Amino acid sequence: MAENPRNERTNPPTRFLRLPEVMERTGLSRSTIYVRLAAGRFPRPVALGGRAVGWIEAEIEEWVAERIAESRFDGERAGERVEAAQRIPEAGWRAAEARPVR
Repeated sequence: MAENPRNERTNPPTRFLRLPEVMERTGLSRSTIYVRLAAGRFPRPVALGGRAVGWIEAEIEEWVAERIAESRFDGERAGERVEAAQRIPEAGWRAAEARPVR
């Protein structure tokens, strides 16, 4: 069976981001990321081996889209904010499965 070349665009491979790239994409400092992690307000990293950790790219992009939606649509219910995040072009397909906003 021939492989569908469009499948790669709809289900891209999982990619891990290391801390410097997470900081760049979110605009947060290292300490702020870890404070929010401890409070349960930031995606958890995945152990990569030894002392190395990485964040799932899709979860970071989803988190960014949720923050954008919260700032643009303040006061709306969480479900409406997630729907708004789905309409933001940068969020793309990743926001389609967004978890509820905390």
